[in-house]
Amino acid sequence: MKDHFKKRNVGIFIFNQVEVLDFAGPFEVFSVCSELHNEEFFNVFTLARDLQPVDTVNGLSVNPKYSLDSGPKIDILIIAGGAGTRTLIEDTEVMTKLNELIQKSEFALSICSGARILGKLGYLDNQEFTTHHGVYDHMKEVAPLARPRPDKRYLDNGKILTSGGISAGIDLSFFIIEKLLGNKIKQTTADYMEYCLEENVY
Repeated sequence: MKDHFKKRNVGIFIFNQVEVLDFAGPFEVFSVCSELHNEEFFNVFTLARDLQPVDTVNGLSVNPKYSLDSGPKIDILIIAGGAGTRTLIEDTEVMTKLNELIQKSEFALSICSGARILGKLGYLDNQEFTTHHGVYDHMKEVAPLARPRPDKRYLDNGKILTSGGISAGIDLSFFIIEKLLGNKIKQTTADYMEYCLEENVY
């Protein structure tokens, strides 16, 4: 276990027309990791604009745990993707609140087209990023200074991390676990989930 271990709050931002695996994949990885170790590592929850049910891309209805104005301090902010990011980036109120959460967080991760949000807020300017293969053209408009890396499944820019489409968010979540807690805990979590970790994708 790393010397700087502390229990971290993992807040996963969801919204109408969010992609299910974008948030459910990371939710499972961080939750299982903590469950296997006496709930010592992570407190994982969803948050949204408000507490109204969120309708996902394919119609699943999800109840967020917290609103953007409530809940504990977020150490690891995960911004899911989905078709809804196209309209979200034009929502000044939501974007302002997300920016505040990013500034206060230890890490901010975008999954899939969640990169639109980081790009719109300027966090990808002059930085390499990855996202879903169908989003790169739009990212040229959203964040013209960002440097696309479609060959990468996920990228670590320090505080800001991005992943490719949908299932890539699972791999980025495992990367964060290894970064914070080491390879043994990452592998124990993957083994329990019966998940085959991909090598050399970073």
